Amino acid sequence: MRRQSTAEGEVVAGGAEGEEAAAAEGQAPAEAGDQAEKPAEELSIAFIPTAADPYEDKWFVDVDRKALKERGYLVQEVDLKKKGMGNLREEMGNASIIFVCGGNTFYLLEKARESGFDEVVKELVEKGVIYIGSSAGSVLVGPDIEPVAWMDDPSKAKLDSTKGLGLVDFVALPHFGNKKYISKYEEIVKKYSDKYDLIKLTDKQAVIVEGEDRKIV
Repeated sequence: MRRQSTAEGEVVAGGAEGEEAAAAEGQAPAEAGDQAEKPAEELSIAFIPTAADPYEDKWFVDVDRKALKERGYLVQEVDLKKKGMGNLREEMGNASIIFVCGGNTFYLLEKARESGFDEVVKELVEKGVIYIGSSAGSVLVGPDIEPVAWMDDPSKAKLDSTKGLGLVDFVALPHFGNKKYISKYEEIVKKYSDKYDLIKLTDKQAVIVEGEDRKIV
């Protein structure tokens, strides 16, 4: 298996949004390294809802936030808009976990670059912080977000390239098996399976990456 560029931290990429995402990924710290040995009330989550901005109804963000709080995590909301690297280091500096919600992947990448989150998150993961991505948040950390142009609207952002954060060397494809995306999945696999390592995730699955190891749960 190829080396994942996660250094000391862990990356959890999930396929769902909303209630199913929170059910799968809200439990992820229990399987994701030393931080998980602490009780939930001692784990601070930097909760990033920014990807949902293009959507009028952000119900899935509300569900994720509520579920994490009900599990006892200390949830601090961090919006990437109009932020700089200094702001993000200050706001996320004490976080045990970074949770990036679903939404539009292209818009999320744009805001990650504008704010410097793309660099700050790498610093934090190298220090042992756990990264959890739901849907768009899971696609963001791969080598490129290009394949999900079939599922998301690229016009929601102005990007010079679709290069992802590169925390992992595969492209997570969320919502596998969802009837809404069946035909789109066929096109994605046909066009990109030779170019990228694609991991299909149902709305009840997540992939945990730690160093060289990865497993689907």
